[in-house]
Amino acid sequence: MVSYSPEETQAFGRTLAAHLRPPCWMILQGDLGSGKTTLAKGIVSGLGAAQPDEVTSPSFTLVHEYGNDHKVYHVDLYRIENAGELVTLGLEDLLAQKATTIVEWGERLGEDLPAPRLLVQMEYLNDEKRRIRVTRLGT
Repeated sequence: MVSYSPEETQAFGRTLAAHLRPPCWMILQGDLGSGKTTLAKGIVSGLGAAQPDEVTSPSFTLVHEYGNDHKVYHVDLYRIENAGELVTLGLEDLLAQKATTIVEWGERLGEDLPAPRLLVQMEYLNDEKRRIRVTRLGT
């Protein structure tokens, strides 16, 4: 799918959210500026966990938690440099929860993740356009 605006990317995130059943991990991959946080805004709002303007990049805090009844964790691994740093995040605690976990820069996790999970690859095409590919991994 090609998105032509941030609003379209958020709308696609809301559409994706309608198909998610926790526990679910969403691995977002793409260069800086490809729209990962914008997509996360749509997913989190589509799940009813927060309004889009409440969803921000967890680049510095690394993990944001949204929602009461349906928990959504938004993780950003951009600043993670090695596997040792991953251990300090407490991601293993998230594995045990019936929640939706959205991981930006998810390629830094490796392949050892629980199913079901979705791989979302985002590509910056130009100032207005982003390509979004979604692949289901596991069952």
